[in-house]
Amino acid sequence: MHLIVDANIPAADACFGVFGRVTRVSGREITRAHLEDADALIVRSVTPVGEALLAGTPVRFVGTCTIGTDHVDRDYLAAHGIGFASAPGCNAEAVADYVLSSLLTHAEREGRPLLERRVGIVGAGNVGRRVQARLEGLGMTVLVCDPPRAEREGSAGFAGLDALVERCDVLCLHTPLVREGRHATRHLLGTNRIAGLQPGSAVLNAGRGDCVDGAALYRRLTMLGDIAALLDVWENEPGIDAALHAEAALATPHIAGYSLDGKLRGSLMIHHALAGHLGSRSALALDDICPPPALAELTLGRALPVEDALRLCARAVYDARRDHDALRRRAAEAGTAAGFDACRAGYPLRREFATLSVRLEGEARTLAGPLAAAGFTLAA
Repeated sequence: MHLIVDANIPAADACFGVFGRVTRVSGREITRAHLEDADALIVRSVTPVGEALLAGTPVRFVGTCTIGTDHVDRDYLAAHGIGFASAPGCNAEAVADYVLSSLLTHAEREGRPLLERRVGIVGAGNVGRRVQARLEGLGMTVLVCDPPRAEREGSAGFAGLDALVERCDVLCLHTPLVREGRHATRHLLGTNRIAGLQPGSAVLNAGRGDCVDGAALYRRLTMLGDIAALLDVWENEPGIDAALHAEAALATPHIAGYSLDGKLRGSLMIHHALAGHLGSRSALALDDICPPPALAELTLGRALPVEDALRLCARAVYDARRDHDALRRRAAEAGTAAGFDACRAGYPLRREFATLSVRLEGEARTLAGPLAAAGFTLAA
């Protein structure tokens, strides 16, 4: 069996070498020629998979080690009997880490407490639910908009998007890209809603770039300058709008979910899906492929203000400013598109909040609730 695997997928040999010969190719460079004798294709979100790539090839299974699937033509796969699997939820914890790190950084820069703000979450799937749980665990007021879930489950607990725009200080987008139909999400945050955002509010997009009208957001940022944009996803990646990039308070290259833990979960989920496709089972587990963290434990010996403690522990694991600075630097050196891809291809090792065990001594024990809510492990 011959497998073509995106070169940025970790543990490829451990997860896919057991099935046959693995050829690793940069995700944006995979072409039909690579698939002429391939039986399986394993990708991430940068590889469009459909008829143009697969027609005339022997590929019988496609796996994407990502939550999102909008880069895959699933109808084409189904029509041609090609097996498919994705990895829903694999990096949801990493995205929740990113959101909290980014919001804490933005609040510090503005000199306004994060915990006093009202947050609107758009999209309550694997990521949105986790973000909601963490913020509510920190005592924050959270409004949630998810029309498909509200239809299925009833409206209790959900609000409309316009209510979030009107009432929230922070708007976090965690929606998939749906191009058509009643629940289409392209430019969900468009000209009118961007104009309606409260002065002093912040928009964080870690869902899909096309869910926000970048041109309208740029106009609000430059004409009024009274809101902030924290953007991990963009329209036209990797050729993102350089002008919008320059105006964003936090700008990162679609790496919110790029923890090692999340990537390895994705690899493992597709490993098990491929085994099932082939009629077998595998006992491979995350502990078999995941190394121990470089920083396993941190001790706090005295109490700190809650947001200071959260920032200290967050930055011990992951600091969103690093990715912001790297994108600015790489974009200045090589241009936005090349810089964007260079940041992703050379992304440094990153772990999740839960890999850090925080030991609390003395009066620092008062921080147990907020730190646990934020996703850290408390040492026994």
